[in-house]
Amino acid sequence: MVIQQRFGLSLVALSCLALTACDHNDDNEPAPVPPADVSYSYEVTVQNITQGQPLSPVGVALHGDAVMWEVGMPASAALEVLAEGGDNSDFTASEGVMASASGAGPIAPGSSETITVTVINEPDTFISVATMLVNTNDAFAGVTGHALGELEVNQSMTMVLPVLDAGTEANSEVAGTIPGPADGGEGYNAERDDADLVSFHPGVVSAQDGLKMSVLTAAHRFDNPAVKLTITRVE
Repeated sequence: MVIQQRFGLSLVALSCLALTACDHNDDNEPAPVPPADVSYSYEVTVQNITQGQPLSPVGVALHGDAVMWEVGMPASAALEVLAEGGDNSDFTASEGVMASASGAGPIAPGSSETITVTVINEPDTFISVATMLVNTNDAFAGVTGHALGELEVNQSMTMVLPVLDAGTEANSEVAGTIPGPADGGEGYNAERDDADLVSFHPGVVSAQDGLKMSVLTAAHRFDNPAVKLTITRVE
């Protein structure tokens, strides 16, 4: 009986040793290392190639596979605010935007500005860029839903941007309706009194070309394109 008891105790002791050894081995296993974050940074250079149309501070947004406007469809409220008053804050904060940036100020004719925007762990991102031609009622230039996934570091893409009409405000050109230096009038107005569809802009008429109540002159006319855009991946 004594022998049986000692044998049982020996088994218990061996079991404890085995458990201790197992626990010790678990503690020595290295913890999994999470993958490092990868930054995707882009320099967005916007050049104003009009004769007499300052551009509002540029709005840049990185997002998934979607568009922020479409020709033939109504403008969003955020685009309306940008196209009528030059304020890009709602545009860059739109639903689905992963990263955004704003230009520092207006871009004069012939001038340019470079804006940097960065997104983390999103290699297949899309970009939208928009800016108002401020000596108009609701004209803007931009591109939306342009894929950046194929850009390698130090590679660039260049494009020219047409002028679009947000379709949210009539192109009356009358005093008090244009926010730019040609008038200093009202910017955004929530009332929509035009076709309510985004379209290609027909251009300004001006007083010199027969629109007697217009505050614009021939210097404010523009041809398409109005903006040269260069996007460079820098990281």
